[in-house]
Amino acid sequence: MELKLIVKNLYKYYNEKPLFENCSYTFDRSGVYVLMGPNGSGKSTFLRMCAFLENPDRGEINYFEGNKVLPKDINLMRRITLLLPEVGVFNTTVFKNVAYGLKIRGFKNNKIKEKVEEALQFVGLSHKKEQNALTLSTGETKRMGIARALVLEPEVLFLDEPTASVDWKNTEIIENIIIQLKQRLNSIIVIATHDKESARRAGDFLLYIKDGRIDTKHPEKQIL
Repeated sequence: MELKLIVKNLYKYYNEKPLFENCSYTFDRSGVYVLMGPNGSGKSTFLRMCAFLENPDRGEINYFEGNKVLPKDINLMRRITLLLPEVGVFNTTVFKNVAYGLKIRGFKNNKIKEKVEEALQFVGLSHKKEQNALTLSTGETKRMGIARALVLEPEVLFLDEPTASVDWKNTEIIENIIIQLKQRLNSIIVIATHDKESARRAGDFLLYIKDGRIDTKHPEKQIL
């Protein structure tokens, strides 16, 4: 059964100034939701709160399976993945970087090999699998991060500025990866970005943060 994410009456303050005030939204079907807004509007904070890496000051963030609210435990966390703008890179091969999440979850070596090689092929990095990950370009590192998320088969995937500081060639590759991801995973994918054209190419639904809320006057339910 698919997950549903409901954000209700969310408040978040920084230095006593409101970032979110009574913000509510329901992510109730699979697809790519593109979250936009000016600098400082809280796009990254919103993703971090939804991934339980940061707490709201008030309000609720709940995941549902059918009508059942899921407990915020390790089982739920393993169904959610957040890819930050700066991808954490270990000083080892690309293969081992992508395999890390599977290894700590106790997957067997043959299954790890199968899933990692499939993910690297998907993001176009098969030929780099034995290369030290620290030598990758920024765009390649972003793609490696997507592969590391992909092998975990998340039901909700948050991508924070996946094309930031990336050359046009890798931007195009990443956009195509995202378009294919929504078909492959059949998941809720939420992307924070400044790039309006990228949003139109890769997104299904547009969300816009304005005055501390997801602006319902924007066509967030309208297919881009």
